[in-house]
Amino acid sequence: MENPGYSSGFDGLHHPSDDDDDEMVDIAGATLDFSTTDDVPPLSSGGYDEYSAGSSSRAAGMNGSGPTKLVDPLEDPLPGVGTYEDFNTIDWVREKSKDRDRHREITNKSRESTVALLHSVSDAFSGWLLMLLVGLMAGSLAGGIDIAAHWMTDLKEGVCLIGFWFNHEHCCWTSNETTFQERDRCPQWKSWAELIAGTAQGPFAYIVNYLMYIFWALLFSFLAVTLVRAFAPYACGSGIPEIKTILSGFIIRGYLGKWTLIIKTITLVLAVSSGLSLGKEGPLVHVACCCANILCHLFTKYRKNEAKRREVLSAAAAVGVSVAFGAPIGGVLFSLEEVSYYFPLKTLWRSFFAALVAAFTLRSINPFGNSRLVLFYVEFHAPWHLLELAPFILLGIFGGLWGALFIKANIAWCRMRKTTRLGHYPVIEVLLVTAVTALIAFPNSYTRMSGAELISELFNDCSLLDSSQLCGYKQPVNTSETGVDNNLADRPAGAGLYTALWQLALALIFKILITVITFGMKVPSGLFIPSMAVGAIAGRLLGVGMEQLAYYNHDWLIFRGWCSPGADCITPGLYAMVGAAACLGGVTRMTVSLVVIMFELTGGLEYIVPLMAATMTSKWVADAFGREGIYEAHIRLNGYPFLEPKEEFEHSSLAVDVMRPRRGDPALAVLTQDSMTIGEVETLVESTHYSGFPVVVSQESQRLVGFVLRRDLLISIDNARKRQDGIVSASLVVFTEHCPAQPPEAPPPLRLRGIIDLSPFTVTDHTPMDITVDIFRKLGLRQCLVTHNGRLLGIITKKDILKHMAQIANRDPDSILFN
Repeated sequence: MENPGYSSGFDGLHHPSDDDDDEMVDIAGATLDFSTTDDVPPLSSGGYDEYSAGSSSRAAGMNGSGPTKLVDPLEDPLPGVGTYEDFNTIDWVREKSKDRDRHREITNKSRESTVALLHSVSDAFSGWLLMLLVGLMAGSLAGGIDIAAHWMTDLKEGVCLIGFWFNHEHCCWTSNETTFQERDRCPQWKSWAELIAGTAQGPFAYIVNYLMYIFWALLFSFLAVTLVRAFAPYACGSGIPEIKTILSGFIIRGYLGKWTLIIKTITLVLAVSSGLSLGKEGPLVHVACCCANILCHLFTKYRKNEAKRREVLSAAAAVGVSVAFGAPIGGVLFSLEEVSYYFPLKTLWRSFFAALVAAFTLRSINPFGNSRLVLFYVEFHAPWHLLELAPFILLGIFGGLWGALFIKANIAWCRMRKTTRLGHYPVIEVLLVTAVTALIAFPNSYTRMSGAELISELFNDCSLLDSSQLCGYKQPVNTSETGVDNNLADRPAGAGLYTALWQLALALIFKILITVITFGMKVPSGLFIPSMAVGAIAGRLLGVGMEQLAYYNHDWLIFRGWCSPGADCITPGLYAMVGAAACLGGVTRMTVSLVVIMFELTGGLEYIVPLMAATMTSKWVADAFGREGIYEAHIRLNGYPFLEPKEEFEHSSLAVDVMRPRRGDPALAVLTQDSMTIGEVETLVESTHYSGFPVVVSQESQRLVGFVLRRDLLISIDNARKRQDGIVSASLVVFTEHCPAQPPEAPPPLRLRGIIDLSPFTVTDHTPMDITVDIFRKLGLRQCLVTHNGRLLGIITKKDILKHMAQIANRDPDSILFN
């Protein structure tokens, strides 16, 4: 997106064309028009008027009429030099070098005075202070989202008479007229049928409740998609694919801005409350990263350095998972395993601290009133037996198959949305999907409840007084069948349980189908909860099946010795938990972080082995159908320039096979070190759309000198024309320390050695591409120059590598949209 601080003063910075990388694009399904103004100013985006006009000695040094002082962007920066355009990749090496120079300067000055020492201490402390603020802000927002979503979900079914702001559970807390069997029934809570028709029973009351449920669902989803479309197109979707791309060094202005934060927070509540098959856990990562990005502007160290800012965003991703699942350690591991591109040890410590603060803040808010951070916290006490690993692995196979099937189906649906007229009507699509979801979901109690409540119900371990339909067993004849610690012995299934199992089987089919269509719509939509719900339903069904098998067949060889009559052998809730982990692992391909998240959810160390077995099986099965997780698949669908660290390059090509120009292409556009005028440089820049140019000794020798970025070049020329006397189109552009001899009447030269990178990364033409790809991944390069005996042959950009890898995989290379 253009920003006035970027574009003022030079028109040649952006030239839209057919092959330009910065044309209109579709990100997370939102078509974006670059004419809109960004809501977060770019780094160092103060206008040129902020540049001191009183620097006469500097101007004299640059135009050659005074001492030959060179302009160094690190010491005497021009506004805009060293920053990046939208939809471009940062230069990790340059950003880290800038930070090292800044840190070295602060350290040296700290020895000179007490004030400088205090400044050094505050600079070192600023990172921890920023983490504290991110944790507090994200934890507070997550608590508000949880409370609001819980209330609005219950609003679809009725309202509290003693205070409309109370949800169903809180409304009945103070009532003395509730019974244990019907603890959700109280005079203070009225269903819509009771308010409108005056009765809670009968077909008319059912129809009224049905229609009101659909009405509220449509209203919430309409408000969500309208707000997203009108105010913040970036607020739709999960956000994790874009966060991964941003953390790899890509710039998407406004994606982590204040408007995106405000609209995503509001619409996330609306989307979850509408009853759509989506969760809030993934979008909470986006919300936390928005908080971090906004707070980064309070600290110069992070505001002016894109690499340092990405360290904070990595920690913020950990905060998002911490508040989503109440799992601080799992959040840190999620950031390390799943989203982060660069994760130094210092970021690990700060991520842990920020996740801790966020979890503590959410615990202080206590959004669910049960002293837990999530609605589906559960504790199991019954041990598991080694023979149960077989059904656990079976759940892992199911999770892997579901994950692979879901990814293929969802990507096919999203591609159809992008390439057909369906994508032109996002509001109608959301309303249709909401209407279908509400129509089918209401009759079934397990699809009517929210995803988190469903998972909580499925994880639940039945106790003696449990009134849930899933605990509809035939009651024991005598108390001797009751196990210790309130754990019941395995019992035969009753009519209530059989009804619940049929409803769960229908809910499983419904969830599998509707989630494919829902994920990727123009509302905030997470995938964690729907995936876990599918797995939990499958796990609970298998768990009850195993329980009944053990009850009726105690004498079978597989049950003999550990499952005697009257014993509590099988815990169906444990199977639900393992199934949830397996399905989430199959979709996202998470392993270590997923096991730790589930462990923190349950607080049971003894169940780590079943979780590990199911998760690894799920990953192996899903990888057999394709190595991409859902987030990597969406990154590829949207054409982001993301080099997947887990993907191996197995082709035997060389750098000369990938570099540009190819055989038959025009010669590489280069600048010479001291023989081109400003007019010639501007003509070259205007006739091409490259983001940078190699600098060579001369057109004849092609000996490499360095590399200069297009943006820095244009800003410096524009500034020189405005601020320096005598600079005209005939002025020589000089990238060397000493100016070549010129006639006396020649205009003063423009010295630009300060903006040239004198040590660009180079490879020879015979460097294997697998090594080149590793260099790009590990150093975060934007481009690499190809030489032969010191002579420049061509250039390889990240986009060239991605196109080459797409060709090898028989994919469309033009699907890579960005530079």
